[in-house]
Amino acid sequence: MRPFGFDIQPQATRRDELGGRFDPWLLAAMVLLACLGVVMVGSAAIAGGGQNAGPWHFLGRHAIFLGGGLVLAVLVMRLELKLVEKYSHYLLLACFVLLALVWLPMVGKSVNGARRWINLGPASFQAVELVKVFYIVWLASYLKRFNEDVAATWVAMLKPAGVVVLLVVMLLTQPDFGSSVLLFGITACMLLLGGAPFKRLILPVLVLVPGLVALVIFEPYRMRRVTSFMDPWQDQLGAGYQLSNALMAIGRGEWFGVGLGGSVQKLSYLPEAHTDFIFSVIAEELGLVGVCVVLALYALLAGRAFWLGLRCVEMKRHFSGYIAFGIALWMALQSFVSMGVNLGVLPTKGLTLPLVSYGGSSVLMTCAAMGLLLRVSYEYDRAARQVAIRRGVTAAATVGQPPLASQPPMPAADGNVRATSRQRARVEPVLGRSPAESAALAALRRAR
Repeated sequence: MRPFGFDIQPQATRRDELGGRFDPWLLAAMVLLACLGVVMVGSAAIAGGGQNAGPWHFLGRHAIFLGGGLVLAVLVMRLELKLVEKYSHYLLLACFVLLALVWLPMVGKSVNGARRWINLGPASFQAVELVKVFYIVWLASYLKRFNEDVAATWVAMLKPAGVVVLLVVMLLTQPDFGSSVLLFGITACMLLLGGAPFKRLILPVLVLVPGLVALVIFEPYRMRRVTSFMDPWQDQLGAGYQLSNALMAIGRGEWFGVGLGGSVQKLSYLPEAHTDFIFSVIAEELGLVGVCVVLALYALLAGRAFWLGLRCVEMKRHFSGYIAFGIALWMALQSFVSMGVNLGVLPTKGLTLPLVSYGGSSVLMTCAAMGLLLRVSYEYDRAARQVAIRRGVTAAATVGQPPLASQPPMPAADGNVRATSRQRARVEPVLGRSPAESAALAALRRAR
């Protein structure tokens, strides 16, 4: 506006009305991995996935799950993190309820001897996928509230360790050894990032490792997986069938692959080619170059999430930071295990490749986690803008101004020198002028 012919700056935008933006690097990595997943599921499941299904059956279902995951991610992105933190303790209770529901008659569902699914009528839902999201949110809230205690006392550090032990016991009864190891890894790394001394973490790890080893030794099917992982060619048509075919697929890919859609191993030779072993199909069809692209995308996703978590912690937004750390660890560890199984460097585990493999509950919950991570980036960017504006306003108020003690009294609008006790000019109302007009004229005189 221009009162009395003078330009007056418009009122600044309120800091609490500022918006943020979603991290473009995170968004790009998520979109590219999801698009790669659509292409590779369509290619890997062309033979029906070994279930006598049509060539496009699994691609159509995957597209539906991905669309539902997108809707779920958008809904999560609209949630304020302070609201999520407020109800985090209920999410921990929900973790135990979900893992208990799989054992209720008519509710739980058993597939291939494992009781991991909740029956939803026409579809089923794997409870542990939702547990991963809820548990990370609760652990982030716990570390925010007790990060100083975690760094100083044994009790505060052992509480989340006790919680994860109870969850793992419930998972092992299903049984789900892969998700159990994943939750252990996420908990240990988040405690370390939350300030727990490394020396204190060694003792619980040394206590738990023998227990995990015992679970492998005394369970025949797990022992067969370990022995077949060490030498899959010894029993190529038996326990080493999956791994030997996966290694043959990877070997056929060489540098640039046999071409998209040209995989031979997916044609009923490689079991679970569209889920657990989709990485082998990628290596066969796209070669080492395609594998490197996939590794780079996961490194970008996890690395950017770690960077975001670090920036949030530096800004004292600990809950947001620990959520980013937890999701980054989840994506990094699960992708590492999935690719390691396909390459024969880890024993076979039933873990999918995040955002790429076919799956209903896995795709939905991974998309929800990505929405939560994008919400963290949005609120971090909004807070950074607020800080920048606050600092900019403070700097603009002091640039070119002498110290308050040395500022001379300024004349009032009527020519009389009037000053406050701090030697600042006091705006005096003049007959015929409003206080706002007098203030505008006084600001103009100070600018001159």
